Amino acid sequence: FPIDITFKSTNPSGWPQIVVSVYGPDFFGHDVVRGYGAVHVPFTPGRHTRTIPMFVPESTSRLQQFTSWFTGRRPEFTDPRVVAQGEGREVTRVRSQGFVTISFNVV
Repeated sequence: FPIDITFKSTNPSGWPQIVVSVYGPDFFGHDVVRGYGAVHVPFTPGRHTRTIPMFVPESTSRLQQFTSWFTGRRPEFTDPRVVAQGEGREVTRVRSQGFVTISFNVV
């Protein structure tokens, strides 16, 4: 779906990112996270296509994995800014979960 946003900056430092959160039903019909990903918005004019690698957080122990499967409550980020920032993510256990391809038309 189209998103129309206007940005103005004198330099690309701290350029905005798009954070994608994908949700879907599990085996029991619960709405669970299927993946998170982020990509910087291109700043050169033209049509750009970016492939975003997606990942999901994982439980750290087998007991937590079983409990989350049994209750239908899987680990997920409460703040979407965690996906866009690198701080604190080095201690988070994640698993690769596919890709999302998006297209940008930058004027």
